[in-house]
Amino acid sequence: QLQLVESGGGLVQPGGSLRLSCVASGFTLDNYYIGWFRQVPGKERTGVACIAKIGIVTRYVDSVEGRFSISRDNGKNTAVLQMNDLKSEDTGVYFCAAARGTLPVGCGTPRQYEHWGQGTQVTVSS
Repeated sequence: QLQLVESGGGLVQPGGSLRLSCVASGFTLDNYYIGWFRQVPGKERTGVACIAKIGIVTRYVDSVEGRFSISRDNGKNTAVLQMNDLKSEDTGVYFCAAARGTLPVGCGTPRQYEHWGQGTQVTVSS
């Protein structure tokens, strides 16, 4: 069974940090680019950060540039989103997703991704 599993979400105060992990099982991430998406109630999922297959190319939405860092370890079949200096507007459910091919402009749209995790809740509040 092809599966992505996220972990690391939680409640954190503004200015704090969280580290989200995404582990793949049933397939290897080597041939996939990876994206992290955020969803808030009533809105569509939007791309936050993404990383190409080899990991050299990374992209971020403007609102998280300089605060979030995406990385991957193909040997461990894992991707990580390090989130620092968190703000209340970062609150949402975070999903990791994977797709084959070349990393699209920006991080692409949710429809371009083949595999999704179940999501992990991130809440930034004092």
